[in-house]
Amino acid sequence: MSMRTLPLVFINLGGEMLYILDQRLQAHNTSEDNSEKGVWSDNDRKRVMNDIVGTMFSKAFMDELLKPQQLYSHRTLKTVLTRLAHASIMRLNPASMDRLYELMVMAFKYQVFLCPRPKDLLLISYNHIDTIREFVKDTPVVVHQVDETHRKIIEVYSLLSEGEFQLLRQTLLIFFQDMHVRVSIFLKNQVQKPNGRFAMSTSGPVPPGTDVPGLIRTFNSKGREVRRSEFPTGGSYTSPIRQGSLELHGDRVTTLGMNMYTMNHPEETHTSKAPSVKQTDDTPNLLAKEELNLLARLMGSMKADNMPNAETGFRINLFTTDQEEVEAGTSGGAEESLFGVINIQAMQDEQTATELAQIAGLFAEGGEEERPVNPSSNKGDDLLAMMDDL
Repeated sequence: MSMRTLPLVFINLGGEMLYILDQRLQAHNTSEDNSEKGVWSDNDRKRVMNDIVGTMFSKAFMDELLKPQQLYSHRTLKTVLTRLAHASIMRLNPASMDRLYELMVMAFKYQVFLCPRPKDLLLISYNHIDTIREFVKDTPVVVHQVDETHRKIIEVYSLLSEGEFQLLRQTLLIFFQDMHVRVSIFLKNQVQKPNGRFAMSTSGPVPPGTDVPGLIRTFNSKGREVRRSEFPTGGSYTSPIRQGSLELHGDRVTTLGMNMYTMNHPEETHTSKAPSVKQTDDTPNLLAKEELNLLARLMGSMKADNMPNAETGFRINLFTTDQEEVEAGTSGGAEESLFGVINIQAMQDEQTATELAQIAGLFAEGGEEERPVNPSSNKGDDLLAMMDDL
């Protein structure tokens, strides 16, 4: 297992989360100010982006994240990302966060699968960082945080060998192997099968430094080529394109890791049936029933809840209707068999949090002498504690 996987997982999943939230906030941006209840203005959207990115790329948090350590479990990562999403005035209910996490993981899994070379994982991460930087371009302080983190990423990962990148990729594949959530945009584009597994293409450019397959060359004992023969490859491969830039700024060449929820592609926001599924008009679409559409999941209502003696917060529901949210909360999502639903208090009550921490401290002190410390049991607690302090 690679000890350098966690930072890339956090940055890429965090980037996918920001893509989805930004798309939904823009879709509901129908007022210049927050004069209507439940309507997000452009200022609200920018504030949410700045708050989340500022927390995500804070120096203390990133310094801890970049330390060599094992990759966290899905449960711990989702807890960290939930607290990250709640670092702003926005609030997500637990069921919506479950669906959001599924979208984030499946999007990143697809990008890893399409990676021509293990080292191209950096290009995917840099595409996420470049887009995040664009989200907060009007806030120089946050942009500086993103740039500093990007420099640290370059410094750490530029020293890794090809073998270490291969180990990193293998660690990611193990992390993804039990996730087979169906996403409508992937099903519509025929890159995902009805069972949730991706359909890999056998065409396109080969990685840089690689020859197009299909040719066998035979050499003699003196190293001279004596014969050539060809064989069918089963695909249509082309010569490699130029290599993407691994610098702070530059052309990454690949589109993997870029925002696929952009408003410039409205066709991706429409519900569509799964490809190659023939049904009569009176037969229900089972795929549509079982799997929430990419943006049908996100086309929920947004409400501004009035909180006494506190700043007004916003609640986002990533389901089409409230009834659908209730059903998902009671029956559980596709990932429930992997890890249970995590309920996180939407509004952070400092007094309650302090009291709970004191109570937990008493339990910890009482049982400290009775049981040994298990280092793996509190993995991720340092990061969660840091996020509480930010």
